[in-house]
Formats: sequence, structure tokens, C-alpha cells
Amino acid sequence: MANSGIQLLGFFLSLIGIVGLIIGTILPQWKMSAYIGDNIITAVAMYQGLWMSCAFQSTGQLQCKIYDSILQLDREVVTTVTKLEDTGIPIIY
Repeated sequence: MANSGIQLLGFFLSLIGIVGLIIGTILPQWKMSAYIGDNIITAVAMYQGLWMSCAFQSTGQLQCKIYDSILQLDREVVTTVTKLEDTGIPIIY
């Protein structure tokens, strides 16, 4: 009986891991940077992910642009994707 309980626990933990992997792959917050000008009104936060780059302005406006090519990714994001693929986690382009 204890063996089936451990198997069920492992199954549910693996499902949680798969959901976390999918959410982490979809979200555009792989690389974040911020620019604050002379005052807080001109603040802009930049997000870059595998699929798109987004700019969030302090006025509440969010603008996202989907990449036309995988070659538009920054070096840091490509390095992260390469390291994930080296560990056996597949990333589908």
C-alpha cells in the first residue's frame, strides 16, 4: 500500500513539474531590464522571452512583439535555451 502511495505522489509531482515547464517556456520573462529616465513617469520595463519581447510602461501600457525569427534572440537567452536542451529538457521552436 505504501508503494502505491509513493507512486501516486511521484505522478502528481511530475504533473506539477510539466505544468511549471510549460508555463516557464511560454512566459516572456526570461530576461528583464528596466529604464528609468529623469522621472518615474518615463519608466519602461523590458521583457524578453523565447517567443516575444514586451515593453511595459509606467502608464500601464504593455506592448509585445512576436519574433519573426529565432535569430533575433539575445545571446543570453540563446545560452539559457542551449543549457536547458543539454540537460534533456526539450524546447520546441
